[in-house]
Amino acid sequence: MKKVLKEILSTSLYLLVVLVITYLVIHFVGQRTQVQGESMEPMLQDGDNLIVDKITYHFKAPQRFDIIVFPFQYKEDTYYIKRIIGLPGETVQITGEGTIYIDGEVLEEGYGREVIRDPGNAYSPVTLGEDEYFVLGDNRNNSSDSRSSSVGLIHRKDIIGRAWVRIWPFSKISVLKHQ
Repeated sequence: MKKVLKEILSTSLYLLVVLVITYLVIHFVGQRTQVQGESMEPMLQDGDNLIVDKITYHFKAPQRFDIIVFPFQYKEDTYYIKRIIGLPGETVQITGEGTIYIDGEVLEEGYGREVIRDPGNAYSPVTLGEDEYFVLGDNRNNSSDSRSSSVGLIHRKDIIGRAWVRIWPFSKISVLKHQ
């Protein structure tokens, strides 16, 4: 009887440790998220499963072209995945021809799937505050992002983490390239 109780206690303690470690990893290190929609094509497709790195931004600031995850402010349990284009203190503008300017200089990047047809709120220069980021989806003409008032500028405190690894589908397992 003593041996059975000892075994039950040992197994219970083991399961408790596993649950605590799992909780800590999910809340402080990384979490799984699924891409829904086409706004990040061609880099990410609808149905891709990712691991989001929640630790990096505790040690360094988000960088231009990082793919980040943040909550959508108008719908609970809804998260957006977008690419950082503008950094704190910068001025972002998108012309009617779809050219992106950062502080008056053309942004050299190749992430956009096509030329932007609607510059939205960025048609006029948008100056970012000290904790604000301007984000765009890679599928620029099929993305709700900082050009729209429903998404707007993203505050540093709202960034959950950076997309790190694609884990599904298995044929596309990879570490995501941000820069």
